[in-house]
Amino acid sequence: MLDKTKTGLSLGVFFAVMHLIWAICIAIGIMQPAMDWIMAMHMLQNYFVILNFNIVYTLILVAVTFVSGFVFGWLFALFWNMFHKE
Repeated sequence: MLDKTKTGLSLGVFFAVMHLIWAICIAIGIMQPAMDWIMAMHMLQNYFVILNFNIVYTLILVAVTFVSGFVFGWLFALFWNMFHKE
């Protein structure tokens, strides 16, 4: 039996931390060259341009991804428990 709150928190924190790392990489200026390199390895041209770091957008991004991760984790645990009754 999965605990819905713990599963939601785990996935929410994971999503939020991954996006915080993304934002930190943008702030230190390594994401545009990294994206260009990754796309070139796939023989693709990168049309995306990384914008300047914005702390407000970063806080919104981290909050939204945390909430999304929590909801997905909570729903996953709910359905898991429904279909895996002991």
